[in-house]
Amino acid sequence: MHTFAYGLTWLPSGRILTRMDVRDLQSINLASIIKEPGSASADGVIHDEIIAGDDKLPLEGDTRWSVTVSSAGDEYWLSGEVHGTVLMECRRCLKPTPQKIDAYFQHLLEYHPEVEKLTMIDDEEGEEIYHFGDPNLDLSFFISQAFALAMPLTALCDESCKGLCPVCGADLNTTDCGHVTQASVPGALADLGKFLDEV
Repeated sequence: MHTFAYGLTWLPSGRILTRMDVRDLQSINLASIIKEPGSASADGVIHDEIIAGDDKLPLEGDTRWSVTVSSAGDEYWLSGEVHGTVLMECRRCLKPTPQKIDAYFQHLLEYHPEVEKLTMIDDEEGEEIYHFGDPNLDLSFFISQAFALAMPLTALCDESCKGLCPVCGADLNTTDCGHVTQASVPGALADLGKFLDEV
C-alpha cells in the first residue's frame, strides 16, 4: 500500500479572496452528504493561470470547471470537468499559442475525519482512493491534474510556421535576417529542424 499526501491550498496569482469572491475558490462543501446520502455540486472560474505541481500554465480567458460528488455508503464518487484555453509555446517559433482544453475526471473518495491533507491510497487491487478529512474539499489538485493531462505534448501556431533562424534566433515568420536557410544548415541543426517539423 502506498500513500501520497498533497498540500492543495491555492488561489490564482494576484487575486484576493473575499467572502463574495467564492467562484474563485476551487472547493466543494460535502458536510450535508457526509451526514445523509445525497449529492453536492459546485462550479467556478479560474483566472490567469493553473498551478499544476511546479508548473504554471498560463490561460487565455477564463477556465470554467464543475464538479459533482455523490455518496455511496462510506465512499463518495467525484466526477467533474474543466474547459479552457492554455497558452503553449509553438514548437517552431516559441510564440504563445492557444490550445483548447476539455478535460473530464472521476475519482473515488473516502471520508476520514483524522486526515489533515488529501491523501491518495493505492490499495492492494491497484485502485486509487483519495482520503479527505475536511468536509470543505479542496478541488484544485483534481482540476489542475485533469487539465494538465489533457494538454497536447506540443503546439504549433500554424502549419506554415517557419520557426526561428538557427544562426541568430530571429522569427522567420516576421523577418528575413539574411542568414542561410534551414535546408543549407549542416549537421545537427538541420537534423533538429527536420525533427521539429515531424513532431
